[in-house]
Order: sequence, then structure tokens, then C-alpha cells
Amino acid sequence: MSGSALLDAAAPLLATAFVLGDATVTWLEVAAFVLSIAMVACNIRVNVLGWPLAIASSLLYFLLFWKSRLYGDASLQIFFAVVAGWGWWQWLRGTDASGAALRVRSLGARGRWIALGALAVAWPATGLFLRRYTDTDVPWWDAFPAAASVLGQWLLGRKYVENWPTWIVVNVVGVALFAYKGLWLTVVLYAVFAVMAVIGWRAWRRLLDTSVAGR
Repeated sequence: MSGSALLDAAAPLLATAFVLGDATVTWLEVAAFVLSIAMVACNIRVNVLGWPLAIASSLLYFLLFWKSRLYGDASLQIFFAVVAGWGWWQWLRGTDASGAALRVRSLGARGRWIALGALAVAWPATGLFLRRYTDTDVPWWDAFPAAASVLGQWLLGRKYVENWPTWIVVNVVGVALFAYKGLWLTVVLYAVFAVMAVIGWRAWRRLLDTSVAGR
């Protein structure tokens, strides 16, 4: 099914829920907002229910971003839905290198440099793809949160505490990007996400410190 056909099928969700400033907010954006807040709250508490919420919210945001011609972020939502299934499995059955059940942990210095190197390659590659093959008017700024979010999702799935500073950066950039696109409820959402990511970082660091002290 094409993107246009999907938008036509989702027409009832695209009806106006209310007006925020000069922008209209659809029921689609409202539903995605609520599910996303619940998802991050579960992630902070290391609650596995965050993953099915992530699948549902990602599918809704796919439609919203596609309508706004944010093709990098739209495509990313399909990836998120798939990876959320993987993350769900990881939190239920995943193990670390020693074979123990996954716990909150840190990448370490070497792992952080590898992660930054991967992002340094993925961002321009994604931006070039979007500039060449889509009609997005913001290829580089659409590409950055897309590439960084892939990294953040992998770190979250493997319970690395570094997922939270990654999300802080993604959310701050997202606030500016979605403001430019006039998605004002999503701007509010990403601002809330940034605050929640700080809370999550602090909560997971406490869990990490407790884990280390208990060894």
C-alpha cells in the first residue's frame, strides 16, 4: 500500500482534534502523544510494557510524519516498530556476554567511541539518501534524529544507560525540527521527552550504581 493510500485509510484519525496556536492538531497526533508518554514512563521504570506501547506509537507517528514529508523520520518509525519487537524479546529473554539476564549497564569508554563513530557515518549517509531520493525540504535535519534514534533504540534494547543522553540529543533536535514543520503537539511531546530522558538517565544511573555496589 502506498503512502497516499495509507493516509486515505487513516482519514478519520487525521480529523482536527483542536487548534494549538496557528496549527491544527489531529486525533492521530493526540493518540501518538499519549502512547509515547506512557512508553517512556515504562522505559524509565525498566517495565517491559514500554515495548508494545512503542510499536503502537511508532505506527501512528509513521502516518503523521509521512503526511508532513518527514520521510526519514517516517521510515524510522517502521524500523522502530520492528526493533521494538526485538527489544521486547531482549528484555524478556536477552542475555549479556556472560550469559546472564540483561541488566542496566554501561558501554564503557571504548563502546562510546564506537557508537559516536557509527553515528558520524550514519548521519551524512542518511542525509544524502534523503536529499537524492525524496522531496523533503530538510534532508540533513531530518537525517540526524533518524540516525541517532537508531543508535538510541539499540542502546535501550540492550539496557545500556547511554541510551538516555542519546535520546536527550535526539529530542532537542526534534523540538526544532517539528517546530519548523508546525507539528506543535509533537514539539511539546519532544520537549517532555527531553525532560523525561534526563529523569531516565538519573534513574538508570542509580540502578547501575546499585548493581555495581552489590557485586
